[in-house]
Amino acid sequence: MEPNAIETKEVEELERRLRMALARRPAPLGLKQRVLTQARKRRLMGQAPQQGRGWMLQRIAASMLLAALFGGFAVYRQQEERRKGEAAREQVLTALRITNRTLDRVSEHLAVQSK
Repeated sequence: MEPNAIETKEVEELERRLRMALARRPAPLGLKQRVLTQARKRRLMGQAPQQGRGWMLQRIAASMLLAALFGGFAVYRQQEERRKGEAAREQVLTALRITNRTLDRVSEHLAVQSK
């Protein structure tokens, strides 16, 4: 046989096996009742109503704490950026003042020499 023929047969076999595996089958008798019964047992044995509320309150408190931490960090970063921006602004203004004084001196020096 040719290589393509072998590959084609392998693909067909795979498709046949997939169809069989994915074919719809009816659920076993009583499955729904067994699942519901087991769920009721777990609910009754697992948690008392107050434990459920306590667990929910812990989650809410943890969420609020995380929100406050992330919010505080964002505010801190914003203030830090603002502080850096103000420091850079002051440096630029200082550089402009120095440049202005230097230009004034050069201008005075040129005025004295041109007389």
